[in-house]
Amino acid sequence: MNREELHSDHFNYNLPVERIAKYPLANRNASKLLTYANGTIGEDVFSNLKSHLPKDAVLVFNDTKVLAARLYFQRKTGAKIEIFCLEPFKLTVEQALTSKSACEWQCMVGNLKRFKDGEILELSIAGTILKASIVERRFSDVIIRFEWDGNVEFSDILHEAGEIPLPPYLNRETELADQENYQTVYAKNEGAVAAPTAGLHFVDSQLTDLQNSGHELAYLTLFVGAGTFRSVKADKLVDHDMHQERIVITRNTIQQLADQQDKIVCVGTTSLRSLESLYWLAVKIHETKNLNELFVSQEDAYKLAGDWNWNEACNYLLHVLDKTGKDKVDFHSALFIMPGYKWKAINGLITNFHQPKSTLLALVSAWIGPDWLKVYDYALKNDFRFLSYGDSSILLR
Repeated sequence: MNREELHSDHFNYNLPVERIAKYPLANRNASKLLTYANGTIGEDVFSNLKSHLPKDAVLVFNDTKVLAARLYFQRKTGAKIEIFCLEPFKLTVEQALTSKSACEWQCMVGNLKRFKDGEILELSIAGTILKASIVERRFSDVIIRFEWDGNVEFSDILHEAGEIPLPPYLNRETELADQENYQTVYAKNEGAVAAPTAGLHFVDSQLTDLQNSGHELAYLTLFVGAGTFRSVKADKLVDHDMHQERIVITRNTIQQLADQQDKIVCVGTTSLRSLESLYWLAVKIHETKNLNELFVSQEDAYKLAGDWNWNEACNYLLHVLDKTGKDKVDFHSALFIMPGYKWKAINGLITNFHQPKSTLLALVSAWIGPDWLKVYDYALKNDFRFLSYGDSSILLR
């Protein structure tokens, strides 16, 4: 079946609401682990992950940190306005979070019809008053300008007044425990609005044990956006408008992974998309001869030649970094992985169980083929917990 024949219904299944895990387990790595290798399905607990990894595997983690990106204002009339900061507008995440007076963000706004153009909302925070006003109403989001006094960084304002934005399918209010539970133990680079949830199962002692057992750990950053929760509304998969996300991978990580193609196991779909996007970025820069080409479209992987192996792509990017004097690759990707995709980097995937008719489920199908149906049927019949706070799987080919 070619890509044009793929429909969103091909990635649908019945997910009873009671199978969605609304809360994590008390012990992160006590969750169930579905194992899939060579077409065979089994199960274990996540704390035993080590015994299911290939020898000397290199595990690749997304070290992004979730922003407390949801702010609540109140109009003078009493109406509540929720502002969900998606990503900075015309600034990098670092620039916006360290700003001490003003910044603009692309936002989703709850109760938007009550928020009038020219109106200034105010939120009292210890040491300052945060003001919010509409700059521009766009098709899918709103540009909001925030202003404040007091020589306070915007990151401190979010930490003080913001709320962790839980996935909408949990259908509950954020609780105090979510501030810790909805972050990986290795979260470092702040800027995501959703957690790389496959990593939520790891604990510090397990990471140390993996290293002591001969496995390598590598880290990159993909700032997970709200688009990760969007289901595919289009009938044909190719007609879905894939969301963009920012990816940052350092020279050291590229060097670490360059000759490890047969050993790479990605922790989560975000790590996977990052590495596969990195390959196509190398190909695109080479073909366009444009060293400033910093975007991978959802069609690039299906249109560019892609004749290099993983090591060649990594070495070319290291050459580009040498020429440009940079120490990291910082780019955006809208790569849409679906059945028919030609894999370039990975050898295994650790991931949770995803929503029906989602781009992430299409990615899993691209990785293990029609067996995704058997995997999900097994999980449903054997009391696995689904979605962000749910159980995990390791999928090997």
